[in-house]
Amino acid sequence: MLSRLLLSFLAAFLLAALPLRAEPVLGKFLADTAPGDLVQGADAFGPLRGDIPVAPVLSGGERVGWAFVTSDFVGTTGYSGKPIHTLVAIDDAARVTGVRLVKHSEPIVLIGIPEAKIKALAASYIGLDLVAEAESGGTSHDVDIISGATVTVMVIDDSIIRSGLKVARALGLGGLAPEAAATGPRLEPDPAAAAPADWAEAEGDGTLRRLSLDVGQVNAAFAALGDPRAAARALTEAPETTFIEMQAALVSVPAIAEGLLGRDGAANVRGWLAEGDHALLVAGRGLYSFKGSGYVRGGIFDRIVLIQDDVSVRFHDRDHRRLVSIPAAGAPAFTEADLFRIPADAGFDPARPFRLQLLVQRAVGPVEKVFTTFDLGYQLPARYLRSVAPDAAAVPDQATAAATRDEGAAQADLWRKIWLGSKAEIAVLGGMLLVLTGVFFFQGFATRNERAFFWFRMAFLTVTLVYLGWYANAQLSVVNLMALFGALVSGFSWQAFLLDPLTFILWFAVAAALLFWGRGAYCGWLCPFGALQELTNRIARALHVPQWTLPWGLHERLWPVKYMIFLGLFGVSLMSIEQAEHLAEVEPFKTAIILKFVRAWPFVVYAVGLLMAGLFVERFFCRYLCPLGAALAIPARLRMFDWLKRYHDCGNPCQTCANQCPVQAIHPTGEINPNECIDCLHCQVLYQSETTCPVVIKKMKRRAQVGSTDAPRNLGGHPNAKPVN
Repeated sequence: MLSRLLLSFLAAFLLAALPLRAEPVLGKFLADTAPGDLVQGADAFGPLRGDIPVAPVLSGGERVGWAFVTSDFVGTTGYSGKPIHTLVAIDDAARVTGVRLVKHSEPIVLIGIPEAKIKALAASYIGLDLVAEAESGGTSHDVDIISGATVTVMVIDDSIIRSGLKVARALGLGGLAPEAAATGPRLEPDPAAAAPADWAEAEGDGTLRRLSLDVGQVNAAFAALGDPRAAARALTEAPETTFIEMQAALVSVPAIAEGLLGRDGAANVRGWLAEGDHALLVAGRGLYSFKGSGYVRGGIFDRIVLIQDDVSVRFHDRDHRRLVSIPAAGAPAFTEADLFRIPADAGFDPARPFRLQLLVQRAVGPVEKVFTTFDLGYQLPARYLRSVAPDAAAVPDQATAAATRDEGAAQADLWRKIWLGSKAEIAVLGGMLLVLTGVFFFQGFATRNERAFFWFRMAFLTVTLVYLGWYANAQLSVVNLMALFGALVSGFSWQAFLLDPLTFILWFAVAAALLFWGRGAYCGWLCPFGALQELTNRIARALHVPQWTLPWGLHERLWPVKYMIFLGLFGVSLMSIEQAEHLAEVEPFKTAIILKFVRAWPFVVYAVGLLMAGLFVERFFCRYLCPLGAALAIPARLRMFDWLKRYHDCGNPCQTCANQCPVQAIHPTGEINPNECIDCLHCQVLYQSETTCPVVIKKMKRRAQVGSTDAPRNLGGHPNAKPVN
């Protein structure tokens, strides 16, 4: 029975962060949306179609359009790494008649962007002509960029346009129709093509394509926007001054890579790309940078985007490599040159035309900017292509492969790429877990020197806070546990869980630690907010802030509060996981760790209030309010070993450890409560302290007395003399 329980809890915590299986989400969002809020005059939604996740929008019983959720059709994600769910309605003419942002996890939208701006952004797409978008490749409209949320807005825009085109084509709206399946020969890059001799030849035959803009052209483009603020801040350089000269080439074609990057460079490109990937060389010079300096590690290059029909590719830093120089003969000097990888699952076809869109921005206020775009068109020259008959094709084209590939295999490819791109982060976390495991297994040696162990613990907690928390955002949450129950009902995907390497490793470590040590391995050492509480309390102690020790009776009665919070959240999650996620804001983790206190003031006040309480009562939140700690404490008593050493005298009569325990996890009778212990090992420091522990002090005195008694007395130097008792 015990083994079954252990296996159950192990499985539960391994699967805790798994999201629900990828299924259409339209039905759920329609149930929470009034038809009139999406389309003016609508009064009902019809049943979802069985072939594609769309539902008719009804007015007086007549269909006036179709509703869908963007995330059911495209997988574009923002900074959060999660889809931005936007509910969209289009009519029979393929015009957008309603847009509503229904769910997202974007920090920038959650914290500082007024709701009115988001509503205005959504409303700006009403009336958008998807037929015109299909004819122009998605460029017949202006993107209403919100200053400070460039990437998020562009992701929303991309999702609406691409999903709208897919729905319109699937339903035949506005005269659009699905692309006919290829029945004749198709084109693909020719691996036997000859490399261009030098840079001049590559420019002449179209291997390289150029976008050249001078200051006069850019000033004219901003003046045409009709915003007087942009015109008033025109560039002051001479009109003929080069604003940007940007050149691009598809270097995943072997001949182009060898001609522009040399043999060694071409070999490096081949080694960098996985099967089906492509790579684009982009080089530039002038006043304006095509990549800028605003992108962050783990972020997106927001000034360029590759567009091919309804496919758009935004480049993350993990898909980027910087070039020091371009070795092609005659290559000009560029101020920046970079390689950008186009993933195999992007639906990109190298044989078809595409364009690289450049976003140009101009500040019109302290934080506000306006934007315009310019396009660099590209078509792979015929010399690099060959015709392949469909029945002789060894590999289908990327668009077909992306549409027909098994979802499990696609997700597996994705998480493998993410893990390969996160090797440094994984190595650091693995090192932290290895060090912590060593400390627990050899805790007697680790805690022998009180001062050394104290500074080791402070250093470890600092790494936990700064690296795991503020840098990697690897803060576990009770929300992960609530998602488990939905996953158990609807099914789960290991691949989806593996998309976040650090979270996967941490949950696996928590599951293993629960069997060996209980919840303290995470709560006491690997929780970023717990580390923040302890570090701030140590600073408070150094500043002589008084410490309050709650009476044992009151302390014992406050323990259950966190369990009640957890059970309440669990109960709400059975009815609505979304509502439970909102209520889970009782955890200040998002405010203090993920968003680093850059949030609406009520959240900041709440998080700071908990930290201030922790200045007087160490780990106040951990002790009495943390639902995650409560959830982990439930299986804590099932651990297989008792690692913390105790004396028979502990608690009777000695109360030293109980009085000094940072979280009052030691009962006055001497027992350690595994539900509350955070495994800080302070009691193990005291266990062998020769200056604090009464038991050790008595042993030391007894040994000293025995040693002095056993020593022979000086009997005048006679060789046969014996000690006298």
